[in-house]
Amino acid sequence: MTVIKSDALGSPIELLDFQLMLLLLLLYHSSSKHLTASMCRKDDLSKEIFLGEFVSITLGNFIVPDFQNCPDESGTTAYLIPKNYQHVLAFIFAICEINKNAKLLPNVTFGFKIYDNLFNSRQACWNTMDFLFLGKGNPLNYNCAKVDNIMAVIGGLTSENSIQMANILTTYKIPQLSYGAFDPVIRDNIQLPSFYRMVPNEETQYAGIVQLLRHFGWNWIGLIVSDDDSGETFLQTLRPNLLKSHICIAWTMVIPLVTAIMPYEIIEAKLQPIYSALFSNEINVTLVSGDVQSLEGLRIIIHSAEISEMISLERLHSILRSIHFNNSAGEEISFDENGNLAGGYDIINLVTFPNESFQRVTVGKMDPQAFTINRSAVIWHPKFQQMPPSSTCVESCYPGQSMLVQLGKQVCCYDCVECPKGRISVQWDAEECKRCPDDQYPNKNQDRCVPKDISYLSYEESLGSVLASLTLFHCVTTVVVLWCFIQYHSTPIVKASNWNITCTLLSSLLFCFLCSFLFIGKPGEIVCLLRQTVFAIVFSTAIACVLAKTITVVLAFMATKPGNRIRKWVGMRLAVLVIIFSSLIQVSICIVWLATSPPFLELDVDSQVDQIIMQCNEGSGFMFYVVLGYMGLLAIISFMVAFFARKLPDSYNEAKLITFSMLVFCTVWVSFVPTYLSMKGKYMVAVEIFSILASSGGLLGCIFLPKLYIIVVRSDLNTRDQLRRKKDGYS
Repeated sequence: MTVIKSDALGSPIELLDFQLMLLLLLLYHSSSKHLTASMCRKDDLSKEIFLGEFVSITLGNFIVPDFQNCPDESGTTAYLIPKNYQHVLAFIFAICEINKNAKLLPNVTFGFKIYDNLFNSRQACWNTMDFLFLGKGNPLNYNCAKVDNIMAVIGGLTSENSIQMANILTTYKIPQLSYGAFDPVIRDNIQLPSFYRMVPNEETQYAGIVQLLRHFGWNWIGLIVSDDDSGETFLQTLRPNLLKSHICIAWTMVIPLVTAIMPYEIIEAKLQPIYSALFSNEINVTLVSGDVQSLEGLRIIIHSAEISEMISLERLHSILRSIHFNNSAGEEISFDENGNLAGGYDIINLVTFPNESFQRVTVGKMDPQAFTINRSAVIWHPKFQQMPPSSTCVESCYPGQSMLVQLGKQVCCYDCVECPKGRISVQWDAEECKRCPDDQYPNKNQDRCVPKDISYLSYEESLGSVLASLTLFHCVTTVVVLWCFIQYHSTPIVKASNWNITCTLLSSLLFCFLCSFLFIGKPGEIVCLLRQTVFAIVFSTAIACVLAKTITVVLAFMATKPGNRIRKWVGMRLAVLVIIFSSLIQVSICIVWLATSPPFLELDVDSQVDQIIMQCNEGSGFMFYVVLGYMGLLAIISFMVAFFARKLPDSYNEAKLITFSMLVFCTVWVSFVPTYLSMKGKYMVAVEIFSILASSGGLLGCIFLPKLYIIVVRSDLNTRDQLRRKKDGYS
């Protein structure tokens, strides 16, 4: 069982009086000119100034008479607390050290009176009145002695005794230094302006206790408090601080008031619930808070420091409130605006030996500035198999999990659930799982974030290299076809194909294939602007050439009929008009697109969990589909014209080839749209590249490969007689 004691005294006691003497002497020394001069005018004898030391050494049962029953003739039963007797010895030693050093307080001798308050507020009031009037009775509101010789009162110990004394001493403006009072009432320096607490602010103690529990991972503890206002205050203040840190109180016990005259059976019955709770296996850590009277059954640990020499000071309240110095132990001594000692608490490891003796080892410190502890200096009870011991309601949640509080149970009794997809927890017992930064994603165990890879269609990966190879192949094929047509431009079949339109179409298809390289590799701002617009214009030009070729075939056939006025439209003039007009419409659409909502470079961090997609956002999706729609419109018109002209004479007719090529084109792009919309990242780009290659390759293969076959392989068919024979046969 690990017991953390929050001592209600929580202050320097054993040698604290030395520190008080140091304060008194320093302040007194600073004003000694005035005090010494006044005494020298009266006489040269030493003046005696009294200090009062109020301790609580005796613990007993003090019965308040009810005037209905005869007083108990057996008297008061009590016993001595040797530990507290050290307060008396320290006080006397400090006074003697000061009085025998003439250099400290010239012409001044400290006298003192020591009172035992017996942990009883009535006795504390009686002793205070007796001290004020130097044992000559205690008539209220009447000064029958030289109270001027009384400088200050030290002590009070418990909050109850300190408050009773302060109410009396404040009337006479006599400073009181208490080293054991924590009650909230005594913080009010307006009602008790003469009261100074020689204990650090207990808020530091509350924060330190929480930090200590969190440091060792203890969130399932027992709590024992004294049966008084201090215990209630401790519980009410500490409980919300514990809950904020998810530290739960398994059970709470109140220490009953035990007196010396109680029969052993009654004492045992009152303490039995605490004994049972302390030695149960439910928890390993118990937090205990109480004063000397309530915690006599437990050994009290107190903050202490070895002081080589002490000095005293006046008070004078105005000087005391401004005091600020380091004592010989290296500790900073000062009071805050409320008359409280500004300081901290030691963390003490109580090492108990088999003969019931013990040694106190300082293993850390808690103060408003910092919390420090030396874990290697802590000695744990040998019964614990794990060092430090564990005290939790449930097993801790691993990183990658979060706590789920069980319905109807305390927050420390929780279930552990795996983090949802896309979230992580990096610490034990995480309250919730958190998202990774946009440029990172959770690892497999969801306990840390991993940087995302930048994803785009690169030449290094297999998909990019395959598409690049296909693009290069189509480019080479187009160049070969164009070279063959140039070489055989004077042959009948090339002349019949309308040489100028053929060269324009082949050049457009070459640029269409080259546009695929804009989609492969790391995108940039300029590339994003050029990708869709350049391809749309070039591809529209290619389709316009196909449309012009189809219209030329139809008009050429119609022009052969006698008396047909359409003859004057046959030739380059019509073809150029169709190509230029069709291309300008697409150019205009692209200009509007770039002027209103142009494409831009985008980093998509949401679509893929483990990747950042570097892609070109189309800007205006509407304009993108207008561009595609216009190309589709040109293709449909070309398909319809070619379909109706498919039965014209073969000598003039490319309509069958154009019809099939437009059928391939429309099939590719109709299937492109739903596939494109269902893809993300580089796969979306790959779909568009494939559509470009498939549709452009369809035009190249369907229109030109049959002619290339005749030019290269069947040159016997590429003659004027052969073309004339086909024409006559048709007639």
